[in-house]
Amino acid sequence: MPNLPSTETKEKRYREAYEKITSMLEGESDEVARMASVSSILAGTFGHFYWTGFYRMVDGGLVVGPYQGTPGCLRIALDRGVCGASASQKQTIIVPDTHAFPGHIACDARSLSEIVVPVFDPERKLIAVLDVDCDQLEAFDDQDQQGLERIVRAVFAEAE
Repeated sequence: MPNLPSTETKEKRYREAYEKITSMLEGESDEVARMASVSSILAGTFGHFYWTGFYRMVDGGLVVGPYQGTPGCLRIALDRGVCGASASQKQTIIVPDTHAFPGHIACDARSLSEIVVPVFDPERKLIAVLDVDCDQLEAFDDQDQQGLERIVRAVFAEAE
């Protein structure tokens, strides 16, 4: 099992991912292309992210969008799992131990920790959630929250 990156390493990786993502997506307006690029770059930057992707808001629920990793759940109701909770509460949720989260949906039994970040458009309408899973306990912290929130704000909420 790979070790989790140090605080300094994480900071550097988030900075590099942010710069690469924002540079690459400058002028790109298609949401799916943006989601696919973010998923790919984050998965390639952080080796301990074994599932990295988006669930898009469609017809009042979440539908799997672009992602990197094993097959994900196809649809998630807003009253189910970490993704549904994040979408409903419109806030980031960090789960140190998925087995301890009430109602956790085990799309892949290897998921031991998870972070889900809501994604808003420039008018603050919820358009998706960014879901990242790890096969290690307690893999995510405030630094991950800040790094991922900064990326989704730049790519979606502040996008032209």
